[in-house]
Amino acid sequence: LAGYGVKVWINYKSSAELADKLKEEIENNGGEAAVIGFDVADENAFVEAIKTIIDSDGGLSYLVNNAGITNDKLAMRMSVEDFRKVIDANLTSTFIGCREALEVMSKKRFGSVVNVASVVAEMGNMGQANYVASKGGVISMTKTFALEGSARGIRFNSVTPGFIETDMTANLNEKVKSAMLDRIPLKRFASPKEVASVVAFLLS
Repeated sequence: LAGYGVKVWINYKSSAELADKLKEEIENNGGEAAVIGFDVADENAFVEAIKTIIDSDGGLSYLVNNAGITNDKLAMRMSVEDFRKVIDANLTSTFIGCREALEVMSKKRFGSVVNVASVVAEMGNMGQANYVASKGGVISMTKTFALEGSARGIRFNSVTPGFIETDMTANLNEKVKSAMLDRIPLKRFASPKEVASVVAFLLS
């Protein structure tokens, strides 16, 4: 996105060092970036962060909701707390972001939001009742926001990546990785850059 000339606000919850490193990388390549730290599942913090961005830049034209955590257990061993934690981080945060973006972008009748879901939302996955529910909710909710935003010229889309080479998938055991690779025709995980290119296209 920075390569397309968009100023990028990098949000982090705990990885301040990585966020600063990304900002530096963007700026070293001639782009513009800023770092803002908050928990996207915290409504007040999210709302305040949007205000900070608007106070700085005068508006918000694009938003990518891509927070994602897992807390895998077989359903019969999963507590309601285990379930809610993932729902709040993955789904509730996306709702807050979409709601705030719709309000802000409506003033200029321009804007685009991309929500990152997951392929497991479409096919299910053992041990991930909470994660699958959260990402399935993202897909369905995005369709509703698309309907509500259309009259104001605001677009909402979701992408459903398969298994991507990230810190989250790096923690999977080799047996799980092997089983997943067997289901992928190309026999490889995708790279974050491939997903980023799709996100950039949908925002454009």
